Amino acid sequence: MTVVLTPTEQFDVEARDGLWMAAVDAERVTGWTLKPEGMCRAELCVPLPASATNGTEVDVEVFWKKLGAPVIASEARDVWALGAPADERNAALEGLQAPDFTLPDIDGTPRSLSQLRGKKVFLATWASW
Repeated sequence: MTVVLTPTEQFDVEARDGLWMAAVDAERVTGWTLKPEGMCRAELCVPLPASATNGTEVDVEVFWKKLGAPVIASEARDVWALGAPADERNAALEGLQAPDFTLPDIDGTPRSLSQLRGKKVFLATWASW
């Protein structure tokens, strides 16, 4: 049994030779369906090299990398993590807004984050523990 971690869930699947798994398991884990044209979600299809599918199974590691998403395995290759593709991470972060707070600057003058809205801000933090 192989454990596959995604940003939202954990799946136990039968996998071999890395992340080769049945198409039905690949769909359950990734949300993409294996079709003759590749892995598809709605109208979007990602072509796969012939070496990444045999018609009933798919190499999810190859597919995930083709999406440009991070994938990593434990040393024993029994636990895999599939990270969200960069465009999904960026889209999720784009609409987020940090809460307002006020802290003194290096000269002791109180500065609020809301004073800097619309500007790029670099926050450096540290903890003593």
